[in-house]
Amino acid sequence: MSGDLFLQAFVYLAAAVVSVPVSKRLGFGSVLGYLVAGAVIGPFGLGFVGGEGQDVLHFAEFGVVMMLFVIGLELEPAHLWRQRGTLLGLGGVQVAATAAAIGSAAVLAGVPWRASLALGLILAMSSTAIVLQSLAEKGLLNTEAGSRSFAVLLFQDVAVIPILAILPLLAASGGAAHGSDAGSHGATWVDGWPAWGRGLAVLGAVVAIVGIGRFVVGPVFRFIARARLREAFTAAALLLVVGTAILMTQVGLSAALGTFLAGVVLASSEYRHELETDLEPFKGLLLGLFFLAVGASIDFALVGARPFFIVGLACGLVALKCVVLLGLGRAAGMGTDQNLLFSLALAQGGEFAFVLFSFAAQNNVLDASLTSPMVAVVALSMGVTPVLLLAFERLVRPRFGTTERPAREPDAVERESPVLIAGFGRFGHIVGRFLRANGVEATVLDVDSDHVDLLRRLGMRVYYGDASRVDLLRAAGAERARLLVVAVDEPGKSMEIVDAARRHFPHLTILSRARGRAHAYELIDAGIERIYRETLDSSLRAGVDALRLLGRPAHATLRAARRFRRHDEESVRELAALRHDRGAYLSRARESIEDLERLLADELRDLGPEADAAWDTETLRREFGKP
Repeated sequence: MSGDLFLQAFVYLAAAVVSVPVSKRLGFGSVLGYLVAGAVIGPFGLGFVGGEGQDVLHFAEFGVVMMLFVIGLELEPAHLWRQRGTLLGLGGVQVAATAAAIGSAAVLAGVPWRASLALGLILAMSSTAIVLQSLAEKGLLNTEAGSRSFAVLLFQDVAVIPILAILPLLAASGGAAHGSDAGSHGATWVDGWPAWGRGLAVLGAVVAIVGIGRFVVGPVFRFIARARLREAFTAAALLLVVGTAILMTQVGLSAALGTFLAGVVLASSEYRHELETDLEPFKGLLLGLFFLAVGASIDFALVGARPFFIVGLACGLVALKCVVLLGLGRAAGMGTDQNLLFSLALAQGGEFAFVLFSFAAQNNVLDASLTSPMVAVVALSMGVTPVLLLAFERLVRPRFGTTERPAREPDAVERESPVLIAGFGRFGHIVGRFLRANGVEATVLDVDSDHVDLLRRLGMRVYYGDASRVDLLRAAGAERARLLVVAVDEPGKSMEIVDAARRHFPHLTILSRARGRAHAYELIDAGIERIYRETLDSSLRAGVDALRLLGRPAHATLRAARRFRRHDEESVRELAALRHDRGAYLSRARESIEDLERLLADELRDLGPEADAAWDTETLRREFGKP
């Protein structure tokens, strides 16, 4: 048993490792690579994996669930509320219009009206996984078409719930449902409950998710964060997603919808970036497995037996959905190129179709002679989507020569800042407060969970996380930021952050705190130009005050402090290159000290007799009352 498991895992991983880089190099994107690899290794291809493809598909659907949770983390409730018009309007009209068009076409083809309506509702869905992954890879999610596509996909995920309720009512025999939801294929807590009881259960589950996200997750993650064990935090993040999915499926809802809601609730949490980066590898792996399983589920024997019929249905589905979407995009006022992108992106069948076809067959709504070819049609339509998007990118955009419309709202890019601050202790918080007082709201990362909680209560945008992690820097907006202020206390961690930033985000200008000369030397070796030794300015200011209290003229002390600072900073950079040669280092350090003393003595002599009078013993006794 374990040998078979390892062998299957090896086959799936090998297929992904070989096909995805090749697909990316050819410009087709990773999704098509996964689909082709799945088709090749599947039971209808080379047969390297057998009939367990559907079981793998059900397991891999968790990748879609996790993807929606991560997407929810990017959307604050206020932003989602602003999109309510698009969600309910464009999304609702798309589902209704597409279902009506497909259902009408099926009736004209001689399919009974109940089955035609079921087909229309199921095929109105699009693939959340393929669309969002493909648009993200091409950098098109923030376009007008990308944002509207996301709104439609989100409405479709919500629409799965009423579709599940409608399908049993369409059964030709009028029989009762054999299944209860799209996610579990088994008994749920609400089986046999009346409609009002199910409604109360759904409402209670939603309230529970919101309440846990608001009042429980923060303290729990804060407790885990104090342990400073990354694997414990990752386990807690996975536990949150799995628990939310289980809760929603047990009350008859879509697991994807529930985890999306949990992500939205946590979008304003200080642990948002850490959750996102911890879950990203699992999301990517499971999504890849999902696409592989979809490719493996394509019955090429069936396609080969009726190639023109299956391929014709797939092309007809894509064309019909494109026509409906083009009309909706035009009515919504979208430009030509954005409307084409919107239409091509959503023209395929969705991953929920596999589950809904099975559910419809269980409830005697559709028979196997209809669902078997339709599963192949949906899989083929999903496979052609990356090709259509590539054609749009290569042919449509250059030909029309238009660019995406500017965002109608200034906060279309979620809460990004030109400045990142790593570490918000005694050094970083002064920098952050100063910037904020001057109208610059920096994004701050800090690993002290208690400190993060306190600062967030004061209204500052501070997130928990280790800034030396490239994925966390990327999630915090490092690719679009201009400055990175490294203000952490530990020199070793400071150098890790600097190295990561310079290697992966070379456009960032780095301003780094240094604890002392040794730390400054390392920063100089790393090529950092803007180095700020944490005690230099405060020490010089104390020295200036001391000289003024002793009677030195204010202008003279300030000029001496500037001269001292300039000389010292030049000395640090000069000595950094000599510090590995102890003899040369000590010799040059002595010379530097003598040069500075001679320089300041000459400056004091230039002040004239009144400066000497300031140091007269009688003057000091009179000013300070000491012998």
